[in-house]
Amino acid sequence: MNPFELKGKIALITGASYGIGYAIATGYAKAGATIVFNDINQELVDKGLAAYTADGIKAHGYVADVTNEDQINALVAKIEKEVGVIDILVNNAGIIKRIPMHEMSAKDFRQVIDIDLNGPFIVAKAVLPGMMKKRAGKIINICSMMSELGRETVSAYAAAKGGLKMLTRNIASEYGEFNIQCNGLGPGYIATPQTAPLREEGHPFNSFIIAKTPAARWGTPEDLMGPAIFLASNASDFVNGHVLYVDGGILAYIGKQPK
Repeated sequence: MNPFELKGKIALITGASYGIGYAIATGYAKAGATIVFNDINQELVDKGLAAYTADGIKAHGYVADVTNEDQINALVAKIEKEVGVIDILVNNAGIIKRIPMHEMSAKDFRQVIDIDLNGPFIVAKAVLPGMMKKRAGKIINICSMMSELGRETVSAYAAAKGGLKMLTRNIASEYGEFNIQCNGLGPGYIATPQTAPLREEGHPFNSFIIAKTPAARWGTPEDLMGPAIFLASNASDFVNGHVLYVDGGILAYIGKQPK
């Protein structure tokens, strides 16, 4: 038996029309899982469905806002009726607003917290009853190096991801007795549409990240596939409340000495 196999499992990956969520969903499909995803509007869902079809993956796409509890409860009920009870949840949907804290409005701060922290709470809360009934489930929260570190202009994002790390530990603590494992996946700096402005030729942040990363490169969404499959599979049945950082070694490295 392959402990990394996901055959027969139903995986919900939020916001998985593109980027990291799409890569994780693609990895799960290759491991045998049935893929379900949502996004904020029909245009993004259609874009995601077209991409999955082009990659030979049959995916189920739904419109739902992760910050809207009524929509998420309806979404989970619909998935259970049309596809089956969710075995794996990946809380991937998120945003970042790069604004100096003293210039950031409380409205912008609240929006980031709402999507990046309240959203995972709402979706996890909706899937937990089904997992508890089955006495099995995997919840994977997409954390960040900002769950551990601060940096200029990301006060809201760092606050949300730090909170998500602790929500991960609390879900593990509260529901471990139901054979539910909740872990975090902490990407380093990954080449996605969200980070494209930082990777432009000549951008000083691009050089900074490469110098700070022992791997000397940005990560790719595909770098997250294996770790995400591990956390979703039977191979991680005794791993709970852990954040697995996939960062090329940044958190272990003090950086190069200036010349």
